[in-house]
Amino acid sequence: MSQKTWGGRFTGATDKQVELFTESISFDRRLYRHDIVGSQAHARMLAEVGLLTAPEAEQIVRALDEIRDTIEAGQMEFSVSLEDIHTHIERALIAKLGDVGRKLHTARSRNDQVVTDLKLWTRDAIDELDSRLADLQRAFVESAERERGVIIPGYTHLQRAQPVLAAHYFLAYVEKFQRDRDRLADARKRVNVLPLGAAALAGTSLPIDRESVRAQLGFDSVARNSLDVSSDRDFALEFVFALSLIATHLSGWAEEWVIWSTTEFNFLDLPDGFCTGSSIMPHKKNPDVLELTRGKTGRVIGALQQLFVLVKGLPLAYNRDLQEDKTALFEAFDTVQGCLAVAAPLVRQTKLRRDVIESRLDAGFLDATTLMEALIARGTPMRSAHEIVGNLVRECEQRKCRLADLPDSSYPDAGVKAALGVGNALAAFKSYGSTAPTEVDRQLREWQTRLA
Repeated sequence: MSQKTWGGRFTGATDKQVELFTESISFDRRLYRHDIVGSQAHARMLAEVGLLTAPEAEQIVRALDEIRDTIEAGQMEFSVSLEDIHTHIERALIAKLGDVGRKLHTARSRNDQVVTDLKLWTRDAIDELDSRLADLQRAFVESAERERGVIIPGYTHLQRAQPVLAAHYFLAYVEKFQRDRDRLADARKRVNVLPLGAAALAGTSLPIDRESVRAQLGFDSVARNSLDVSSDRDFALEFVFALSLIATHLSGWAEEWVIWSTTEFNFLDLPDGFCTGSSIMPHKKNPDVLELTRGKTGRVIGALQQLFVLVKGLPLAYNRDLQEDKTALFEAFDTVQGCLAVAAPLVRQTKLRRDVIESRLDAGFLDATTLMEALIARGTPMRSAHEIVGNLVRECEQRKCRLADLPDSSYPDAGVKAALGVGNALAAFKSYGSTAPTEVDRQLREWQTRLA
């Protein structure tokens, strides 16, 4: 018999250049475990409905376990002539069991087989990333606890704005990564729908039990429309979109810490183990891990664009174009997983330069907005209070002094000067979710409990 799964109606061999052009074993071999698990569930179901005998199904299950072990031991020889991982595993099964192995593919197509494997892989990938994101959240919570009493400048437009607690800053990233986890959890619902049983596109006339396979593989439900199944890659796009946002959040954090580690800011003491030096400048300590985290975001966003272009004009149902979905999916996952692997230990080992930060807190009029709100609390209309404080800031710039250094005569009400200074400004915050010390303590306790 032909080594191809489709060779019967062909009289000539496949051109060698075509084999090289159409192969996917070079990248889809990583689906081997998911292909084997899916095939084992399919074999058990075929026995349940009488399309295999119970001994035949058990033979297949055991043989697939042996094939998995062979692959994991690095002993399987991969060949482009067998196209993909699915064919490699099936041919290895036939080599072991003969006609019994040839029965496995009953009532399924590579179309529904491939998308089932890919959903199983994506489900595992989501669970892996959720675990890594939770660890990164814990690292930021630990930093918030360690630096909880430290006041730092908050920025808008990269200009000093208002004082915030360092703990509040760290918890902001905990919130961002929680939204990323929520997106992954929501995407997982649409991943966790069983495609197997749709066959090529129209279903099968054989008496299969899709519910049995669903239960064995832990899917929440069974795909309702066979025509939709083999062409559906919505779940892949949604997953990579979620990965793109994770990468974007990591990139923003990395950019911030690259800036904070400069001599000009000098807010951070980055650990040597996460930096590199210069081949010519002996004094350099470069934040390469952060820079690469920022740079690798382009790969992930590029993978999303690749998937959108891939599916944008495909007619129903399966088209071979969809073979190209895996390279983008795997690349995006590998990149984000790699970034998360170094992010958590970097966060844990990085310390704020408290003395440097504190020595410059008086710069930038961080208490100006609190002064304005103190005037508002005493009855001054907001726009009038805004203008008054703006004039005071201008006067300070001319005198090269702080707001607190201006004479009482500069103020319409000298009593508002009690609001000045970063400590007083910070203590004045009251609103839910703000940087008020009591609010930050509450948020910190909640996250510590939630992530325990």
